[in-house]
Amino acid sequence: MGRRLVLLTLVALTACRDEQAGPKPRGGAPQGQAQQQQGGQAPQQGQLRTLDAIPPQVKLTFQGTGTWADGAVAYLGTMVEPAVLQPGQPVRLSHFFRADKAPPKGWKFFVHVVDASGQMVVNADHEIQQGAGPLETWPVGRIVFDQHVFNMPDHPGPLRAVMGFWKDDARLQIDQAPLQDGQSRMLGPKLEVGGSPLPEYKAPRAAKAPVVDGKLDDPAWKVAPEVVLTASFDGHAVTRRTGARLTYDDQFLYVAFDCEDPDVWGTKRNKDDDIYNEDAVEVFFNASSDLANYNELQVSPHNVNFDARFVSRRSDLPTAMKWESGMVTAVDVRGTLDDDSDKDLGWSAEMKIPIAGLANVPHVPPQKGDTWRFNFYRLEHLKRREQIEGQSFSPLFVGDFHALPRFGKLVFE
Repeated sequence: MGRRLVLLTLVALTACRDEQAGPKPRGGAPQGQAQQQQGGQAPQQGQLRTLDAIPPQVKLTFQGTGTWADGAVAYLGTMVEPAVLQPGQPVRLSHFFRADKAPPKGWKFFVHVVDASGQMVVNADHEIQQGAGPLETWPVGRIVFDQHVFNMPDHPGPLRAVMGFWKDDARLQIDQAPLQDGQSRMLGPKLEVGGSPLPEYKAPRAAKAPVVDGKLDDPAWKVAPEVVLTASFDGHAVTRRTGARLTYDDQFLYVAFDCEDPDVWGTKRNKDDDIYNEDAVEVFFNASSDLANYNELQVSPHNVNFDARFVSRRSDLPTAMKWESGMVTAVDVRGTLDDDSDKDLGWSAEMKIPIAGLANVPHVPPQKGDTWRFNFYRLEHLKRREQIEGQSFSPLFVGDFHALPRFGKLVFE
């Protein structure tokens, strides 16, 4: 499942996990998250919040390289959320800066959203951290972050965020001419409606059903194409390899995962335990492609299952968990379970899922050319319960495995 992390602070969302992080929302930010500080305490008014470094979990959508005032202030980059922008929906820009010299006094911060001609479409000006961060107060060597939230304009053509510092009728000088727009505004991320293309998986019909024993040596798996999962937040390469495959027949979907893992472990033993808080592989299906009714199915290295049926994104979890998939699973561990004193090779899992029990299936059996929405996932603990690596078939660009608009396409051949 998914879990969103707020900056440096883990926050549980309806018992779901995700490894991603994002800066703390400002007052009025979307999704109703509370503004938090390290340790979970709200900052005092006038208290500037800074960081030693951008946390590795934070994925910058746009990498900044420019500076102002002869290198006094550096723009490090911006994270844009959500990944798929829609007109009228909230957009959150999380900016990161660093003072490398004593910053100049009296300058105020601004953010504009402009069209291709440079015309301002959104004026998102406000003081850094709601007035807590005047430029001259920035400590040298520390990272300062801030957020701007606005509704995505219904505007033809691409937009771009630009930013800078102003005083009276002047703007603070940007040191690198190619990185500014000709009006002393630093070039930031592009903002385009629609997001990146969705990946497609073409599932072959199995001539013979695989034997569900956790070992991926059946002929069906030699025919089904393997996809290698990437970082669920942004599609970057991951630390530990995971291959995933899918095939089907008239009654069942067959899903296979092959996971590289030097420490195969888990403490959960009962059906529908929260195995998403440990190592697990997962598959989500939105068979009707309505981005509402979907199923989540998981298996752990101990062959513990979790399954749920949601009627909308993250609908009531206890109700969703009452659904029973009837799936059969098996796991093969290449090493010793729950022993971190040695080095394992990994583990593989097979899932046999009854098609008719899934939510709003268009055809049983699936017809050639039927297209569903779906995603493969893996949650891998690089260090038990601490360093968590989320992987997916279709990257989400938000810290939520339930981001249905970013599910990939499953095409039945």
